[in-house]
Amino acid sequence: MMTDEQRADSMGDATREKLKQFIARIERLEAEKTELAADIREVYAEVKTFGFDTKVIRKVVSLRKQDAMERAEQEALLDMYMEVVGDVD
Repeated sequence: MMTDEQRADSMGDATREKLKQFIARIERLEAEKTELAADIREVYAEVKTFGFDTKVIRKVVSLRKQDAMERAEQEALLDMYMEVVGDVD
């Protein structure tokens, strides 16, 4: 079995450079993702200050990601399940 050091030694310079580039890209994208998540949290905080329900806003955003057929199927299943278990008031 090869050790990590032996594996690293067996890599060519081009392969090492490519690996470094992939790692750098992933790190850059992770940083961007963190920044975007912070921006989204700020928007939801702003939404809340205007008196909107953030849970409902999140659901609207989620539903808009789905195509119409998928959304209709999900709503039909929800209706059927609610009918089976009975409406909770």
